[in-house]
Amino acid sequence: MTIVKDFDDSKTALINPSDFTKPVDGFPAICVSTFSEKIIEKFATMDNVSVIAQLYSANGILPVYKIPYKGVDIAFYLSRVGAPACVAGFEEVVAMGAKKMVLFGSCGVLDDDAAKGRIIVPISAIRDEGTSYHYLPAADEVQAENHSTDVLVRCLEKYNYPYVKGKVWTTDAIYRETAGKIEKRKQQRCIGVDMECSAMLAVSQFRNIPFVQFLFGADSLDNDAWEAKDLLEYGLTGAEKYMALAFECAVTLLL
Repeated sequence: MTIVKDFDDSKTALINPSDFTKPVDGFPAICVSTFSEKIIEKFATMDNVSVIAQLYSANGILPVYKIPYKGVDIAFYLSRVGAPACVAGFEEVVAMGAKKMVLFGSCGVLDDDAAKGRIIVPISAIRDEGTSYHYLPAADEVQAENHSTDVLVRCLEKYNYPYVKGKVWTTDAIYRETAGKIEKRKQQRCIGVDMECSAMLAVSQFRNIPFVQFLFGADSLDNDAWEAKDLLEYGLTGAEKYMALAFECAVTLLL
């Protein structure tokens, strides 16, 4: 038996998020996160935003903010890139009091025609990372839950955002996206490639936390040569659009 097939479904581990992260009084039921430091910094300076908690790691301290939106308090924070760090942050905000989660970020595009100018709605993710195998039994893919996907689609259609639903490829090894693997994933009908989606789908299902994720295309891997495109902007050019969509999803998820 390989290690990734050695799944233990026990809800209690030797070290648990609640052992070191205590509930925060008044922590919002809904939390929004993204991977762009620039987007978080932009919204952190807005009026009526306050710091309500902090996430600690050897990489430094990440503030958790609170913002009022349409009469609802929403927590938001920066997620670290990569499945293990992203999942750890999620586990800790849940321990603080978050009940539902919206996450967004950029991805590499594997199908330019499908993704061009559209928000990507993951309906499933190929599990080419290690974290998800500690939260769900071994399988090639993990499916997004229909309710959360429907919430996102309703918000996209309400505000006339173009979108495409499809499969994504989640991998730990950004520098091992070889031509052969890319072609195989394209044949499996993957629209994009990211580093967290399959793990976040797994942990949210394991913890029974309603979870919404959407992606926007940054760089392209759909041609013979890599195209950086908007990758170096880390979503800043569309910050208001993406954050507004996340907030709308958050409010709708509470209904």
